[in-house]
Amino acid sequence: MPEPRIVILTAPSGAGKTTLARRLQEALPQLRFSVSATTRPPRPGERHGVDYYFLSEDEFRRLIEQGELIEYEEVYPGRFYGTLRREIEQASRDHPVLLDIDVKGALRVKELFGDEAFAIFVQPPSLEALAERLRNRGTEDDATLRQRLERARMELALADRFDAVVVNDDLERAAAETLRLVRSFLERP
Repeated sequence: MPEPRIVILTAPSGAGKTTLARRLQEALPQLRFSVSATTRPPRPGERHGVDYYFLSEDEFRRLIEQGELIEYEEVYPGRFYGTLRREIEQASRDHPVLLDIDVKGALRVKELFGDEAFAIFVQPPSLEALAERLRNRGTEDDATLRQRLERARMELALADRFDAVVVNDDLERAAAETLRLVRSFLERP
């Protein structure tokens, strides 16, 4: 198997990692986006196999038992997310894979792949700004908003365990910084 090259973007929910992932893909077409598996229902406009592999909890647990996930996490009660082994097996030096995954999963992938993975933590400017972004998305009720903010506090405490931290206080600046960091990683021998 060729040596993989893996770029990981991780952040608390609502910090902007998916937007930055899209920007990276536009600028670096050789990056292959890894579609994650989840048990959450699709949001409006999301498509199976494009945005996520939307699975039942039974299907997800079967993948765990079969060793088909390199990492997974029950991020919220009954809401599992994970990275399929086949998504990583296709990674190479010429066609690196881009993961847009949760914080604990990102730490597991970094641990598994070491220097062949480059993990960027996307940090919101503040918890207040994150709460506002989540409210503006219109996908959270009060209970899930509290849940996401509680998890974000825990995730923010782990930021120093990543290869780089990009504060997403200005999207254009954050996108440029992320692109610079990823290019530098990909150009390494």
